[in-house]
Amino acid sequence: MSDPVIANVRTFDTRTEAKIPVKSPLAYAYRRTGAPAPTGESRVVLRERPFLGHLVLRGGAIVLDEAVRAVLGVPLPGEPQGLTRDAAGERSIQWLSPDEWLLIVPGGEEAALENRLREALGDAHFAISNVSGGQTLVELEGESARELLMKSVVYDVHPSHFPVGKGVTTVFAKATVILRRPDEQCWELVVRRSFADYTYRWLLDAGEEFCLGVER
Repeated sequence: MSDPVIANVRTFDTRTEAKIPVKSPLAYAYRRTGAPAPTGESRVVLRERPFLGHLVLRGGAIVLDEAVRAVLGVPLPGEPQGLTRDAAGERSIQWLSPDEWLLIVPGGEEAALENRLREALGDAHFAISNVSGGQTLVELEGESARELLMKSVVYDVHPSHFPVGKGVTTVFAKATVILRRPDEQCWELVVRRSFADYTYRWLLDAGEEFCLGVER
């Protein structure tokens, strides 16, 4: 098999040329349930960050670390459940399992980034999956954000057990989410699209006592 044919077989471009309207995973929830605006009494503010690029990387830590450093200038997390970000805080890499990492970048970067990573990885054994359309990221910020999470997840979110720079896969109510703490003021939930409406409605209900507001 010729080199050009091999290159075409190894690269699968899922981007469509058709102009299809794109809606946020929470668009239906906003329309159906509403989105109360934050007020001066809001102790938790919810924000969705839709349309980000989500790539799942699988492979050996050493070879992936070299490729990610070369392409993004950011290392893989140095320990399990670690979360690293670039200087601007716009790109992050999270440890998911011993050979699996989640890379989140600004929307529109993911396709070119995937191709650059594939080129840097060469003949190494690896897998890159673009899951951008199947997930969304929800931010929770405010003085009562941790209290809200204590009502919602089974994982211990006390600062002594969940410091900044940690991320875990855990149970949220009856759904599975990725919970992350990128900085002191903010928590993030990476939610599957199919769980987005359920998670949002749960947060509205559980956050009512904190006057939860939604920034859109």
